[in-house]
Amino acid sequence: MKFISMGKLGRALAAAAGVAMLAAAGQADAPRHPYGPGERAEYRLKLAGVAVGRGSLEMTGVENVNGRPAYRTRMTVQGGIPGARVNDLYESWIDTAGLYSRRFHQQLHEVRYRRNRTYDFFPERRTWRRENGETGTLPTGQPLDDLSFLYHARTLPLTVGTTYTLRDYFKEDGNPVVLRVVRRETIEVPAGRFRTKVVRPVIRTRGLFGEGGQAEVYFTDDERHLVVMITSRVPLVGSLTMHLQSYRPPR
Repeated sequence: MKFISMGKLGRALAAAAGVAMLAAAGQADAPRHPYGPGERAEYRLKLAGVAVGRGSLEMTGVENVNGRPAYRTRMTVQGGIPGARVNDLYESWIDTAGLYSRRFHQQLHEVRYRRNRTYDFFPERRTWRRENGETGTLPTGQPLDDLSFLYHARTLPLTVGTTYTLRDYFKEDGNPVVLRVVRRETIEVPAGRFRTKVVRPVIRTRGLFGEGGQAEVYFTDDERHLVVMITSRVPLVGSLTMHLQSYRPPR
């Protein structure tokens, strides 16, 4: 993906399978990324400042997706109050070499709104296929989805004042994806005190990072770019915030 222009843990067998898959693909010497299999972050979910649930962001391992090794990543958001609950799941399988999406699963339950969909991406053919048989054309050979962009963003310099504009969202009407690095800020979360860079992501679709959510993502101001806090607005629910509670580094 060209960026300069713009939620359980797999154990020993999963790790071994992932290493074997990478080696078989000739990628044992692939560039080091600021994340890897086994990484897991847990979050405390707050609604209007009151703890109401939990969330997680993790990379469970490496799996085969249509013949290619891919990092399996998962993000969950669960909680709320009676009558206004959120139970969202995002999963993305990210190509270990190209760092673009090979598969995307989204299951949203936000008060009365529901969505459940799975896409397989075939970048070489610039096509996608849904679980219901629907097919379509990718606008890019390096597709991006609602979750994979978080991991791709971690590989960017995230220079304050810079706007990254990408036209790599897997559906044309979701483009462009815009990442605005708006400021530095030191924050306190349950996991500790962190110096962060604050990024405002905008994807032209409904969800945690949709343009109506006014989301901000707080990345650590270091080479890891860990996600320390996420703020967003969810329709009919209000202001949701995820605060980092614990972190486990990659294996």
